Amino acid sequence: MASSTGSGWAQLRQQARSLETQTENLFHTYAQFASLTKPPPDPTEEETRVETQLKDLIEKRESLIAQLSRLLDSEATLTSSALKQNNLSRHREVLQDHRRELQRLTSAIAESRDRANLLSNVRSDIDAYHASNPRAAEADYMLEERGRVENSHNMIDGVLSQAYAINENFGMQHETLASINRRIVGAAGHVPGMNYLIGKIGTKKRRDAIILGCFVGFCCLMLLYFR
Repeated sequence: MASSTGSGWAQLRQQARSLETQTENLFHTYAQFASLTKPPPDPTEEETRVETQLKDLIEKRESLIAQLSRLLDSEATLTSSALKQNNLSRHREVLQDHRRELQRLTSAIAESRDRANLLSNVRSDIDAYHASNPRAAEADYMLEERGRVENSHNMIDGVLSQAYAINENFGMQHETLASINRRIVGAAGHVPGMNYLIGKIGTKKRRDAIILGCFVGFCCLMLLYFR
C-alpha cells in the first residue's frame, strides 16, 4: 500500500514539475505581447492560443495539486513525510505566483491595447475634424510648418555657434604658435653664435637646393638629347 502510494506521489510530482516548466516557457511568449508598443486592435490568433494554453495548464496543475493533497492526507495514519509537505507547499506557491503573473500580463496587454485604440480614435477624430473644417486643417498645417522652420533655424544657430567657437580656437592656437616662435627667435638671439649657425644652415640648404635643381635639369636635358 505504501509502495503504491509512493509511486503515485512520484508520478504526480513529475507531472506537476513538467507543467510548471511548460507554463514558464509560455510566459516568455505571452510577455512579448505585453511589450508591443503598437499592439493590434484585436487579439491575434497566437495571443489567444497562448493565453488559452496558460489557463489550461493552470487548471491541470490545480487538479494535480488536489490529487497530491489527497494522497498526503491518506498517509496521515502512516508516517507522513515532512519533505512531501514541503513539496506540496512549494507547488502551491509556484501556482499562485503563476496565477498572479498571468493576471498581470493580461491586464498589461489590455491596457496597452486600450491605449493604442484610444490614440487611434483620437487621430481619427482629428482627421475627421480637419476634413470637415478645411480652414482649421490649413491653420494646423501652417503651425506645423512654422515649427519645422523654427527647428531648422535652431539647428543652423547651433552649427554657427560651433563654427565660431572653432574659429576662435584656431585664432588662439595661431597666437600661441606665434608667441612660441617669437620666444625661440629671442632665445636664439641671446645665444652667442646662434644666428651665425642658423644662417650657415640656411645657406647650406639653399646651396643643396641649387645643386639638386641643376642635377635634375641636367638629367632632363640628357633624356631629351638621347630620346
